[in-house]
Amino acid sequence: MKLVTEQMEQFLSGGAWIRKIFEHGLELKKQYGEDAVCDFSLGNPDLPPPAVVGECLAELAEQADKPFAFGYMPNPGYPAVRAALAEHLSKEQGIAIAAEDLLLTCGAAGGINCFFRAVLTPGDEVICPNPYFVEYGFYAGNSGGILKPVPTKPDFDLDIAAMEAAITPRTRVVLINSPNNPTGMVYSKETLTELAAMLTRASAGRERPIYLLADEPYRFLAYDGAEVPSVLPLYPYSLVIGSFSKNLSLPGERVGYVVVSPLMEGRAQLVAGLVFANRILGFVNAPAVGQALLLRALGQEVDRGIYERRRAAMAGVLTRAGYEFIMPRGAFYFFPKSPDADELVFLDRLAKERVLAVPGRGFGMPGYFRLAFCVDEAVINRSEAGFARAIRG
Repeated sequence: MKLVTEQMEQFLSGGAWIRKIFEHGLELKKQYGEDAVCDFSLGNPDLPPPAVVGECLAELAEQADKPFAFGYMPNPGYPAVRAALAEHLSKEQGIAIAAEDLLLTCGAAGGINCFFRAVLTPGDEVICPNPYFVEYGFYAGNSGGILKPVPTKPDFDLDIAAMEAAITPRTRVVLINSPNNPTGMVYSKETLTELAAMLTRASAGRERPIYLLADEPYRFLAYDGAEVPSVLPLYPYSLVIGSFSKNLSLPGERVGYVVVSPLMEGRAQLVAGLVFANRILGFVNAPAVGQALLLRALGQEVDRGIYERRRAAMAGVLTRAGYEFIMPRGAFYFFPKSPDADELVFLDRLAKERVLAVPGRGFGMPGYFRLAFCVDEAVINRSEAGFARAIRG
C-alpha cells in the first residue's frame, strides 16, 4: 500500500543527506559520549543570540496576558517591523527601500517558497550555480518549477557564459546564494554586474522577465574584508531574500523577509502576489514573537570574531592533514575535495573516526564534502587526528 506519492518516495530516498548525517551523529553521541564525536553536519549556529533577545523575551512574557498579544497581524508583518526593516535594509543594500516593497516571512525558506508560488508556472526553470543548497530543488518543485544547476568555475565563482547558455524560453528565475552554502564563495560586484547585464539581454523582448533572486542568510558573515554587493541596484527584476537565523542565532524562530528592487516597474503586483502566497501556502504570517525580537535586535549580531577563529582553526586542521580545499570567503562552511572519487566511501571511513560531514552529492557535486564549522573550536581541534587517519585510509 502506497502512503505517499512516487515523487515523495524519491525525495525521501535521496533528499535528506544533511539530516541523515545529523541524526547519525546523535546516535554516536549517545553511544560514545558528546566529547567523542566531531559533528560538522548541520549548519545550526551554536552561539547565543545577542543579550537584547533575552531582554525582549522577558518583556513579552509580561505582556502575555493582554488581549491579542500574539494574535494575527497583516499577512506581510507588523507595519512597525516592516518600516524598521526597510530603513535597515536601505543602508545595507545601498538603495532606498520602502516598507511596501518587503514582507516578513517564515524564514528565508518561506520567502523562497512564496516567491516561487507567485511567479512559477509548471515547467518553468530555475537556474542556479552548482553546487547549491539542496532544498532549492524541492522549493522549485513545490510550485511546479524545475531546478537547472549550472557548473561554476574551478574556484566556485559564477560562470556567466555557462549560465547564459543554459537559458531557454522556460527560464523564469536565476537563483544565487552569496555568501554561498556549501562553498563559502562570495560573488564580487564585477561578477554580479556581468550577471545583471546578461539577464538584461536575455529578458529583452520577453513578456515575462527573468528574475534574479539573491538568497542572503549569510550576508553578515564575510571574511578578510570581502564585500557582499547588493543585486537590487544592478538589475530591476531582482529580489533579495534573507533571514535572521544566522546573524542573530535564531534559526528556530523562523523570521525572514523578501524585498523587491525599488527599480522594478509595477512591483506592487509582485508584492501583492508574494503576500497572497504567504497566506495560501499556510504560513499566514511570520511568527509574532520573532518579529518582536527582530524589531528590538535590528542592527545587532553575534560575535563574528568567533567564526573567524573557527575558520582559521578548520583551515589549519585540513591543511595539516593534507586536504585540498578553497578557503571560504564567507558563511561557516568548508567544501573540500574528497580524497576518494566516491566521497561516500571516504565519509564512511571518516565516520568510523567519529567525524561527521555531508557528502557533496547532497549539494549536486559528488567528489566533495561539506563541513559546517558552527561548532566549538575545541571540537574542530579535536577532529584533527580523525581527519589525518581517514585521509591515509
